[in-house]
Amino acid sequence: MTDPQLDKRVRNAVKFFWSTRAEQARRQGSGSGTKDAGARAAVTGGAQMDGFVRFVRDLLYESGLPLGAVHHNGRIEIPGWYRSEKRWDLLVILEGRLIAAIEFKSQIGPSFGNNFNNRTEEAIGSASDLWAAYREGAFKPSARPWLGYLMMLEECAASTKSVRSWEPYFRVFPEFVGSSYKQRYEILLTKLVRERLYDAGCLILSNSKTGPEGVYQEPSEELSFQNFVTSLLGRAKATEGNPMKNSGLGQESPLPQAPTVIICREIWF
Repeated sequence: MTDPQLDKRVRNAVKFFWSTRAEQARRQGSGSGTKDAGARAAVTGGAQMDGFVRFVRDLLYESGLPLGAVHHNGRIEIPGWYRSEKRWDLLVILEGRLIAAIEFKSQIGPSFGNNFNNRTEEAIGSASDLWAAYREGAFKPSARPWLGYLMMLEECAASTKSVRSWEPYFRVFPEFVGSSYKQRYEILLTKLVRERLYDAGCLILSNSKTGPEGVYQEPSEELSFQNFVTSLLGRAKATEGNPMKNSGLGQESPLPQAPTVIICREIWF
């Protein structure tokens, strides 16, 4: 069961997402008088996920991480292996060691197909690039860093309907047959975690009607926000030299221990 205080703050981040999106759509093109076509007006502005970024930052600081250890504005580049550097949405760097790197992404309709493929390639590529750089000693003297991926997806007819798989030569894996983009994101994030490309993933769904009120859904307990931050705070607490006193949400609202998840290689949806 999700901690009530945690749930309240997730709802606030969801509200921030939709309010920021609406404001960006209203302002887009106000100077030139020309707005981007369709939903692109709200997408090109960015910053909708800042509510989640700041929320995770606050959880880390409330748990005792020293001020200045969390970076999400300005200098957020770290070396890559296949490219010179990569900007992450949030970094935790303590005493010269890379503790964690997190991506915060969102997808709003109507173009789910191409955007899903782009998000998939980005997620796999960013993780592969980081682990290759780590293998080659780019982050010395860091131990293995914690990697996280949080996705906010619009829940609507286009994201929840069955999508055809194209199989001109070979069959796709059975879990994709008849799946929606909502299910495909769940499959993607689950596989990213189970293949150890990311230490934790989070999938949050919200629609444009009730989202501005903070309403959201979590289709998978394994990909819940509570599981996500429990894993992150646990890693931060275990870091040598970190003065964190506990791994919860601060003294006012301790974070319950996440349930043990048994990992298997087969995924059923």
